[in-house]
Amino acid sequence: MEKPTDLWSTRTLGRKPPSRVQRWGKVLRDTPSAVLLAVQLGGVLLYPFLENASIGDWEGFGRSVLGLFGIVVLVLAVRAVRSTPALTWVSIALGIPVVVLTVAEGFTDNQQVALWSSVLHAVFYFYTAYGLIRYMFNDNWVTRDELYATGAAFTVVAWGFAYLYSVIQIVQPQSFSAFSNAAQPRTWFELLFLSFTTLTSVGLSDIGAIRPHARSVIMIEQVAGVMYVALVISRLVGLTIARFKR
Repeated sequence: MEKPTDLWSTRTLGRKPPSRVQRWGKVLRDTPSAVLLAVQLGGVLLYPFLENASIGDWEGFGRSVLGLFGIVVLVLAVRAVRSTPALTWVSIALGIPVVVLTVAEGFTDNQQVALWSSVLHAVFYFYTAYGLIRYMFNDNWVTRDELYATGAAFTVVAWGFAYLYSVIQIVQPQSFSAFSNAAQPRTWFELLFLSFTTLTSVGLSDIGAIRPHARSVIMIEQVAGVMYVALVISRLVGLTIARFKR
């Protein structure tokens, strides 16, 4: 097994110690899943500030900025993982139309644009989750980045289901209800909140599914959350414990 290059080593004669920028660059290159996780969680905190942000007539400016930023980071993170040769080109093939539709959503309220944007977003995020999970199952050695990938894949799955809920809401209006403005369509951030509470099985959401198709997808996400803990997290915990016992 080839020994990785040690950026921190200064044993080579005449080599200067790495600068702070080089150190941070190495950390970002070595832990792309950590970057992805940080951006996803940062997006959760930033979204309330940008949800209604606008520039002139561009009322969807805030959501477009967050969407494009998240897509760029996702593509870079998936490419860095490199779990399979096909993963990069598939992500790019999905990502290009997603970027175009995300920008288009900021300029128009066309339901067809919103529908196809949500569909492609959901496929893109689920494929990214598949890539991250395959990356974690690729060997029997747990790296630091694979531990971060555990959280990153979980948040990516939550994003994917949120966009799937958006598809259901467009195809079948009034699929979701809430205590406030029950008859109004739920915003994407409300659907993301519903997705996180469902995937984590905490059930602390004031939003509920009231139509059969919406309820069936919620049940699938509940099962996915339980299976994620049972299969993915338990495997990484077991491998980590076995590593320290050697």
